[in-house]
Amino acid sequence: MNIAITNGITLMPPAFAGGLEQWSSGDGTPGSPTYGGAANAALVPGDADFGGCLELLKTESVQRLRWMGQTPIIPGRYLRITARVKAVTGNLPEVRIAGWAGAPGGANVPGLPAQGPAVSLSQYGTIITVSAIVGSGARPGVDLPWGMAPSYGHFGLDLTGAVGGVVRIDDLVIEDVTGFFVRELLDWVDVRDFGAVGDGVADDHPAFLAAIQAAAGRGVLVSAGTFRLGQSLSVNTPIRFEGKVVMAPDARLILQKSFDFPTYEKAFGSSDLGFRKGVQALFHFSDHVTFDLMGRRARITSGLDVAALAGMDTFAVRRTIANGQIEVETAGDWASTSHSAQAGYNPAQPLVLTGVASVAQIPVGSRVTGAGVGREVYVRSRNIGAGSLTLSQPLYGAAASQSYTFTRDKYVLDFSGFASLDRLEFDNVDFMCKGVASGILLPPDGQLWWLRTCAFTRPKDRAITSIGRGCQGLQVDKCSFVSDQMPLRSQDRTSIVLNVNANDVKLRDNVVVLFARFAVMHGTAHIISGNHFYHGDTEAQGIRQAGLVLTNLSLASTITGNYIDNTFIELTNEYDPYPPLGNQFSFGSLSITGNVFICSSVAPWFRWIVVTPYGSGHTIQGLNVSGNTFRTFNGTIERVEGVDTTFAPLEYNSFRNIYWQSNTYNGITTPAESPVTLRHQQNTAASVWTVDPSARLPFGGWARTVAGVVMEGAFTGPGGETRSAMPYVSVQQGSANAQVLLHWPEATRGRAVVTVRVDNPL
Repeated sequence: MNIAITNGITLMPPAFAGGLEQWSSGDGTPGSPTYGGAANAALVPGDADFGGCLELLKTESVQRLRWMGQTPIIPGRYLRITARVKAVTGNLPEVRIAGWAGAPGGANVPGLPAQGPAVSLSQYGTIITVSAIVGSGARPGVDLPWGMAPSYGHFGLDLTGAVGGVVRIDDLVIEDVTGFFVRELLDWVDVRDFGAVGDGVADDHPAFLAAIQAAAGRGVLVSAGTFRLGQSLSVNTPIRFEGKVVMAPDARLILQKSFDFPTYEKAFGSSDLGFRKGVQALFHFSDHVTFDLMGRRARITSGLDVAALAGMDTFAVRRTIANGQIEVETAGDWASTSHSAQAGYNPAQPLVLTGVASVAQIPVGSRVTGAGVGREVYVRSRNIGAGSLTLSQPLYGAAASQSYTFTRDKYVLDFSGFASLDRLEFDNVDFMCKGVASGILLPPDGQLWWLRTCAFTRPKDRAITSIGRGCQGLQVDKCSFVSDQMPLRSQDRTSIVLNVNANDVKLRDNVVVLFARFAVMHGTAHIISGNHFYHGDTEAQGIRQAGLVLTNLSLASTITGNYIDNTFIELTNEYDPYPPLGNQFSFGSLSITGNVFICSSVAPWFRWIVVTPYGSGHTIQGLNVSGNTFRTFNGTIERVEGVDTTFAPLEYNSFRNIYWQSNTYNGITTPAESPVTLRHQQNTAASVWTVDPSARLPFGGWARTVAGVVMEGAFTGPGGETRSAMPYVSVQQGSANAQVLLHWPEATRGRAVVTVRVDNPL
C-alpha cells in the first residue's frame, strides 16, 4: 500500500518547502534544534531532479535530519521511510534512515535499533534511494523492529563520514507497507495468488500444489469459488476453506493437518460428500489414525460402500471414527432388496449353495432364509461363473434342492467389499438410523474391531451384522441400542442388535431396548458382562423371544453380571450341517453367574435358560449357573430352565459337570438346583426308601449321582429299636430316572438328608 493516510492517520511528513522549522538537527523531540534559519541548510525550489528540495552542508560527523512530527507506531503495522539523495560537491558521505522511539509519556524507549542500513554516495549528481522499515514485529525485511513499547517515532535520515560535503534531499516519504507482511501475520497463503481460477472447470490442482509449497508450513486459504482438482491431493499444512473443491469420486483429498469432519464438510460444501471424503482419506496416509467428527452431525442420503471409497480390499492398520453423529436422510436410498432363487445344498460342502439361479442378482451380505436355515446366515461371497454362493454358516436341515430368499439390507457403513479389514474402531458415535437404515455391515474377514460409547438409534433391521469372520475379537462396550420396533409385541419384532460368527467377542456394559434379540453368537471364548437387555411388552401372558442365542456347542464363554429382562438365553446347534451328536463336544462349557433375570406378565411356561438341540444324542457337559437372581412380576412361572424339543430331546444319561447352586428365586414355582439337598422323612419303617428330587433337578434331568447321605437324628426299626447300619443307594430310579432309592438291611424309619446330582462329575 503506497498511501500517506492509514485508517485516518496522517503518515506523510510535510514538504521541506513548508518550512524548515519542522525539521530537527537533533532527535526530533520538542525543544531540539531545528534547521529553521540554519547556515548549513537551504531550500532549493527548482532542482532538475527533485523540483523543490533541501540542500544541506554536512558540518558534523553524524548530520541528523528528523521530522518533529510524531509518526504513530501501531502494533501490527509496518512503515517504510524512504529518502532520495544526491551529492552536489565536497566529500561524499553515507546516508541511512534513522529514527527515535517515543514511549506514550514522551520518554525515549531505550535499547531499540535507531538506524537502518547505510548507502554510500559514490559520485556527484547520481540519485540514490535509501529506505528502512519499522514495525512491531521482528520479521524478515524489518530494519527497525521496535516491539510493543513505542507509541510513536521521529523519523528522518543521518549523513555519516567526512564533513564538508553538500547534498540535496528530496521530500521524505513515510508509507504503510503492512501489506508486505500480512500473509505472514495471518499465517496463510491464498491459492488464487498461485493461479487458481475457482470456476469449477479449470484444473486448479497445480495452483494448489504451488500454494502448499509456498506456504512452507503456514496455512493455505481456499478463497471463495469452486475449485476443480483433477487428481488426488495431499495437503501437509493447515488449510481453511471459504470456497469448495470438486473432484472425481476416486480422487482423494488428504488433509494431514486439518483432518476432521468440519473441514471436509466445508471443503466439499456438503455434509454427505464431506463425510464420505473424510472416511475415504482415513484409509490412506493422513498423518492421523482418527477421523474426528468434532461433535458435529454428518447427514447422509445413502450408505457408504467403504471399500469402493477407499479403493482397496484389505487394510490392517488401526483407524478410528469418533465424536459425532451420523444421521440418515429418510428420503435417501435405504430400501432393502429381496430375491428368491432355487439352489442346491450338500452338507459335505457345508458353506456352499450351488446351482444358484440368477446368482448375479444376489448381493454379498444378503441374509438367507428358507427351510433348514438357522438364524442370521448371510452370503459371504459369490462366484458368478460357477453359480455358487459361500455362506457365513452351514445349514442344519436344508433339502438337496429348494428355494431360498435372499434379503439385502442397506447399512450406514458397509464394509462387505473388503476381503479383510482389521482394527477399525468407533468411539462416541451416534448412528441415527431413523427406522430406514441398518447400522454397520462388517467385512467378510478381519479382527479386533471395537465400538465404545456408541449409540444405535432405531436401526431398521440390524445394528451390527457379521457376514463372515470379520467379527473375530469384536468388542462392543458401553453402547446403547434403541429399537425402531418398540410399540410391537415382543413376538412381532424382527430387528436384531448383532450377530457374530467368530471367537473372542466381548459385549460389555451395553443397553439394549426392545429388539427381537440382543445377539446371535457362534464361536467360543465370548465374554458377555454388565449388559442390560430388555425385550418385553404390555401383553398379558406375553410371549418372549430369545435375547441371547448361542449357536456353538462347547462355548468356553461367560455370561456375568447382566440384567436380563423379559427375554432368555437359548443354547442351540442350528449351524451344524450334521445336527445329531457325532464325534464332538455337546452343549456346555458355559458359566452363567451373578446375573439378574426378571420377567413380567408372561405365561407360566416361560423359561430364562433354554436348550434347543437340533439333532439327537446331545447332552450338557460343563455348565455353571450360580449366584443369579430370578424374579417375576405380575404372576409366577413354573421353572427358570427348560428344553425345547421341537427338533430333538436332550440325553440325560450323560449330563456331566453341572453346577447349579446359590441362586435366588422369587415367583418361581420349582427352583432348580444341583447338587440338590433333600430332607426325606420316612415315617413307616421300610427296607427301601424312595427319595424324589425330580422337581428340583435342572432341565428335568436324571438323578445320576448321590453325593451324600446323612441321618438326621435317630433311625429306628418298627418297634423303636435303634438301627446303626447305613443304607446303600440306587440312582436313576422311577419311570423318569429321577428318583433315588435308599436300601436298608432291615426295615427302618427316620430322617435322611440326601444330596443328589443331575450329572456324573467324573
